[in-house]
Amino acid sequence: MSALLIRNIDDKLKKALRLRAAENGNSMEEEVRQILRTALGLPSPEEEHRRKLLEIEAANRAQYRRGR
Repeated sequence: MSALLIRNIDDKLKKALRLRAAENGNSMEEEVRQILRTALGLPSPEEEHRRKLLEIEAANRAQYRRGR
């Protein structure tokens, strides 16, 4: 994974981020990752994992049906 450093964050912005993270039970870093994913329309790692599992299950069902 990569790292990202953001400089010159306004104090009000940082405070708002810290409060939002605390309200959601997240660290500030996790909160920023979630904000960025949402803004970019990307799935969370959990959503991506769930999607892959569903694909595997569907492929297994299809293979089972063909083998009957």
